Amino acid sequence: MSSKPRVRPGGRSARVQASVHTAVRELLKERDREALTVPLVAQRAGVTPSTVYRRWGNLQELLSDVAVERLRPDTEPEDHGDLRSDLTAWAEQFLDEMTSASGRAYIRDALLGDPDGSNAGQCSAYAAEQINVILARATDREENTPDVETAMDRIVAPMMYRILFRPAGLDAAYAHQLVTELFGIRGKGDQ
Repeated sequence: MSSKPRVRPGGRSARVQASVHTAVRELLKERDREALTVPLVAQRAGVTPSTVYRRWGNLQELLSDVAVERLRPDTEPEDHGDLRSDLTAWAEQFLDEMTSASGRAYIRDALLGDPDGSNAGQCSAYAAEQINVILARATDREENTPDVETAMDRIVAPMMYRILFRPAGLDAAYAHQLVTELFGIRGKGDQ
């Protein structure tokens, strides 16, 4: 989405964004992404190509915007009763979703159409929000918790690095290992 402002909720602009996003998702189900063009998306969305170019600039920025929206979590993380269980379940689900074919495509699209880094920052914020929910629950249970940045650095950052650059061997055991290492770093008495 580059440096263009996010769309305000409601109004014509929001309707255009929704119809264009829907058109992109539908077209990607029907054909290879290489066959996708701005005029094709515009026709499916019921808008002019100039509307798409004015709002997104180019196809890659549009795909990036759609990807960021698709990477937004739909629900809060599940509550399993304690911090370690909550973080482990969340990390396993996050890794599973991000290593899927569609997850990898969304990550690629989010980053490729992101010249100023705002989309990457938004994706990171989604993960931080999810971890914040988990940490807040643990705090309410009077558990000793790491800060959100430590959890991001020890769980999310290594997973994203591996997804992007060394994808072999990524499974639930790897996610579990990262959470275990987070607790080991915090000290044996902090659990």
